[in-house]
Amino acid sequence: MKFGKEFKKQKVPEWIDAYMDYSGLKQILREIMLHKLSRQPPTPLRAIKQKLKLHRTFSGLHAKSRDFVSQGDIEDQVIDVEALPRDGSGHFYRTNFLRQSEGGEIEEMFFEKLDQELNKVNKFYKDKVEAVRSEAAELNKQMDALIALRIKVDTKNASPDNATAVPLRTSTRTLDAGTGHIEGPGVDISKRSLLEESLDSSSGDLLLICNLTIGVDTSNNYQEGELTGGPEVSEVTTANCSSDCKEEENKCEDHSLEILEHVKINNTLETPRSTLKGVFKDSKDDELRFRKEELRKVEGQLRVVFIEFYQKLRLLKNYSFMNLAAFSKIMKKYDKITSTRASRSYMKIVDNSYLGSSEDVTSLLEKVETTFISHFSNSNRKDGMKSLRPKGKKERHGVTFLSGFFSGCSIALLIAVVLRIEARDLMDKKEGASYLVNIFPLYSLFAYAILHMLMYAADIYFWRRYRVNYPFILGFKQGTVLSYREVFLLSTGLAVLALSSFLANLHLDMGSRTEHYRKLTELVPLFSITIVIVIIFCPFDIIYRSSRLFFIKSATHCFFAPLYKVTLPDFLLADNITSQVQAIRSIELYICYYGLGESSQRQSKCHTHGIYNAFYFIVAIVPFWLRFLQCLRRLCEEKDAVHGWNGLKYLLIIIAVLIRTAFELKKGTTWFVLALASSAVAVAMSTYWDIVMDWGLLQRKSKNTYLRDNLVISNKSVYFAAMVLNIVLRVAWMQLVIEFNLHSLQKMAITTIISCLEVFRRGIWNFFRLENEHLNNVGKYRAFKSVPLPFSYNDEETEKDD
Repeated sequence: MKFGKEFKKQKVPEWIDAYMDYSGLKQILREIMLHKLSRQPPTPLRAIKQKLKLHRTFSGLHAKSRDFVSQGDIEDQVIDVEALPRDGSGHFYRTNFLRQSEGGEIEEMFFEKLDQELNKVNKFYKDKVEAVRSEAAELNKQMDALIALRIKVDTKNASPDNATAVPLRTSTRTLDAGTGHIEGPGVDISKRSLLEESLDSSSGDLLLICNLTIGVDTSNNYQEGELTGGPEVSEVTTANCSSDCKEEENKCEDHSLEILEHVKINNTLETPRSTLKGVFKDSKDDELRFRKEELRKVEGQLRVVFIEFYQKLRLLKNYSFMNLAAFSKIMKKYDKITSTRASRSYMKIVDNSYLGSSEDVTSLLEKVETTFISHFSNSNRKDGMKSLRPKGKKERHGVTFLSGFFSGCSIALLIAVVLRIEARDLMDKKEGASYLVNIFPLYSLFAYAILHMLMYAADIYFWRRYRVNYPFILGFKQGTVLSYREVFLLSTGLAVLALSSFLANLHLDMGSRTEHYRKLTELVPLFSITIVIVIIFCPFDIIYRSSRLFFIKSATHCFFAPLYKVTLPDFLLADNITSQVQAIRSIELYICYYGLGESSQRQSKCHTHGIYNAFYFIVAIVPFWLRFLQCLRRLCEEKDAVHGWNGLKYLLIIIAVLIRTAFELKKGTTWFVLALASSAVAVAMSTYWDIVMDWGLLQRKSKNTYLRDNLVISNKSVYFAAMVLNIVLRVAWMQLVIEFNLHSLQKMAITTIISCLEVFRRGIWNFFRLENEHLNNVGKYRAFKSVPLPFSYNDEETEKDD
């Protein structure tokens, strides 16, 4: 892969504008090359060389110029780079081009652009490093509080007779990177320079603190989380601590209490319990109770915080590496084109800049690894690094084979179903049509789910093709993201199950020999959906367990809105559920058939039950009501009026669905007019929100007419086609309001087709919604994952005064 493509692939989406403009500099180099070629005499031999150079501009395959060899080292005669001081932010670099007389105006423009890029990258990197240093300082304070809490919990849970024999906890020790020195929690971290010993300043148990206090040197006996050495060393250490720890224990405990006196546990309002506590207590802080459950909760939160912080440091390090490589590559290309050796001089400046010389990120990476392994992996480096650097998921050939196999089976089964229906003339007979009207809604549930999964597989394919960072946006853990092949495999597998069950139903119900097994054949749809439910909730590590758990978690957050904090996967799933109203009603039909005993009647009598009609209303508005509650939660937390308008949109849809459902059950001209008017208003506002707010299109001042500034698809007509298609499919949703004089089977077919079109529209919406999020972060979810910290300090003002 060429460096330009690799450089583009490695860019962090949020930082695209902060990277060096490699393509822009290459374009200037092309102009320099063409300028130099135009000045050469047009001899036949030179004409051939000129064509070769035009076709192999940057390939490096053409021979070096003889002039380059003969000129020798003339780098001092090409450029002169100055490092000028900047107000409190390092240096400002400026290059003076020394070959003005040779027609080097374009080259002067190249170095001016190069300096701009270097200064931009250098400043951005310095700002980000300072930000992570501040974050590391806060993490250091969090670790001191965790160590103090561990000491307090251990001391509180120790028996009175063994109060001094606190068990040794090697998992809570941290080594100072490179020195082997063990620091205690008593170090004043607020006065240490840039956390030189940040993230490694804590000992974790009372015994080690006593050793440090009485002067016992244990650093030489520390090896990979364990105190090792001869028996004499261990006996001396134990004896000293046994004799002196009684005197020092109170001091150690007092010190831990001194830290904990100024610490409270943050109520993050992310779970129903924390949300309710925050609402009724009118506070986001909880007093420490020094319980093991409390300690486990804090350790779990800090573990996640350290993992995310480590990933941020890795991205910063990769940012530095890729930009340094880009500067080196572009200067080598300049040397080849101009037959000079200016790269050596310029790269010295780049290497001496903050981007090339700072070791802060590397140092923090080492210290985070040391701290995480010691405190959160029981000093097991292999497990610790596995958590910090999870491996990516490998593609398997078996997935491709099974996808093709199930696809073929699905097509064959679909043909068999159609032939079976035609052979029995079920569409023409009254009894057959009545049978299909009763049995088809039970299997249409599978059709909606399969279509949705196929659209999701297509979305994944195009997200990957256009480098939309959907795993990070949706919050998938590395190594657990399903590929489009795997999603396609699941959808085709579900199709085989559904079509097999449907064909079995047709064969058993229509055969004269199976009349005695009529009760058994009635359970075929129930058996199929039971298999799906069992697979989804299966606790064993089979059939993509991590993805199933992720889905269950997001679905739980949706159904219990607004008790959970709203994240992008939660609202995205809730939006997709709003396109599955007919599927939810099919689930209600299952309950009516098998709960109320209507399956044995072979005709739909569910609407004769009052409780069924009541829930027929409710299930239609539940998805929109959940989205409305999510919008209210975000409005209360973020104080952004946009969420209020979004909630109003869903409220209008709820009103439209209620009136439309009432019209469907009661009929009448008045209900028809109300349903048509309310649906028109809901469709208009929803269409506007889809295109303008969710997709970010139709911007008047955009450099791409009526689109937006940044696009991932180069063909702009795709966006206009998507907008038109979205409007058409939104209007098709109103088709269900209009009453046609149709048979029940035909009406059911129209309803099914329109519902499938809505699922298709949602799949298109998903692609452009995540594309806009990827480029512009419109939902304000993605400016790096900010994981809430477990502790809050209430003595910050006192520390500042000290």
